[in-house]
Amino acid sequence: MNIVAAFKVVPDDQDIQVAPDRSLDYSKAKNTVSAYDLNAIEAAAQLAAAEPGSKVVAVSAGPASIDDSKLKKNVLARGVDELYLTADDACANLDANATAAVLAELLSKVGAWDVVLCGDGSADNYAQQVDVQLAARLGVPVVNGATRIVAKGDALEVERTLEDVVETVEVPLPAIVSVAPDIAEPRIPGMKDILAAGKKPMNVAGTDASFGAKVEVVSCQAPEQADRKLEIIDASEDGAIERFAAALKAAL
Repeated sequence: MNIVAAFKVVPDDQDIQVAPDRSLDYSKAKNTVSAYDLNAIEAAAQLAAAEPGSKVVAVSAGPASIDDSKLKKNVLARGVDELYLTADDACANLDANATAAVLAELLSKVGAWDVVLCGDGSADNYAQQVDVQLAARLGVPVVNGATRIVAKGDALEVERTLEDVVETVEVPLPAIVSVAPDIAEPRIPGMKDILAAGKKPMNVAGTDASFGAKVEVVSCQAPEQADRKLEIIDASEDGAIERFAAALKAAL
């Protein structure tokens, strides 16, 4: 089985600073793989391990800065056999529609594939749109919210854990599947994995295409900080617990 894991490179949210005007400062934020996509990469690796002879290819697109040696090794050390990147400043700040377009172009370079796994959203925008728009562009079925995936010949059996029921669906291949965060705990690569990653194929190229955004970002600001009420309740007083519970309920 030829399995593709799509991932997005995002600024590390621990390094993002909030300016006094509530704008976001990314200048000190290092690039990292979106946490939701780490689950997809691990799910791809586990699916490949369960199907002997399978191959895992990871794909991503973004500005030229994603062509980073450490980042590429980090992905390839997670059970991935080969990497394809479109690293071009023309791919900076893509919306979901444009991301689907560039990923479709990238998949044509990968060659034959059976399934594309991706996270159910990205750690920055979390639009939850790339999977369905990519499937529509490629003309293949899509299943989202997957918490378990099992290969069944020319199809996949996908389990979806919903609010009040566990749903099992069968989807023919090729297909796009987005996974829920709890489908698989991302592995921590060991030194042996990292050293081996440096010897795996890394295909990095730019693009001559133009990917126009359909969504215009008007502004992006941190939420306003709410003033603290600084209400202090003495636990030794009668009715303190009831007053605390009432204050907590009112704040929610």
